[in-house]
Amino acid sequence: MKTLTKEMQASITPAMALDLLKEGNKRFVNNLKINRNLLQQANETSDGQHPFAVILSCIDSRTSVELIFDQGLGDVFSVRIAGNIINEDILGSMEFGCKVAGSKIIVVLGHSKCGAIKGACDHVEMGNLTALLSKIQPAVYDEKTVTEKRNSDNGEFVEKVAAINVKRTVHAIMERSPILKEMIETGAIGIVGGTHDIATGEVSFYNETLIFNNPN
Repeated sequence: MKTLTKEMQASITPAMALDLLKEGNKRFVNNLKINRNLLQQANETSDGQHPFAVILSCIDSRTSVELIFDQGLGDVFSVRIAGNIINEDILGSMEFGCKVAGSKIIVVLGHSKCGAIKGACDHVEMGNLTALLSKIQPAVYDEKTVTEKRNSDNGEFVEKVAAINVKRTVHAIMERSPILKEMIETGAIGIVGGTHDIATGEVSFYNETLIFNNPN
């Protein structure tokens, strides 16, 4: 597998970038990962990197995007925070990854049985975690189909809140970053949300969050 160069990155469209991730996840699920010389890739990227995607995911130890999308060194920017939420620092990191470093797609990736989502569902308050979970609370309140057992003991409720949280984050990225919004509108990059099933390894993307605009 070749290490991404600037020319290779430039030739990738947002749609192609999503396909690369889908193909990588399919390899991961089928235990057919590509044989890479990571030491060689480390050497080849020592003077510069040209990742094709920026992926915002949770800190969960089972959701390493390089593994579940079968990517090598220099392929993706990985942004990780409990509950895959955003703040100014994360938005700035995404702006760097896309506007400066040339990535072609932003992925917001939630996952099943997320501890941060469970904490928000239970309205946990503990130190600095309180402020982080408060960013997930709007997704809890937005979930209105479950009327009983609206807590972490209800697996269905947790997964519904997790999906809403991902979709809210996709919209918030465009609302809070004029730079990224313009890049999406001009077709320079795409954005999509999805979820990772920690039991099967499979990633499912939410079609309603997929935004690709063909450049004029």
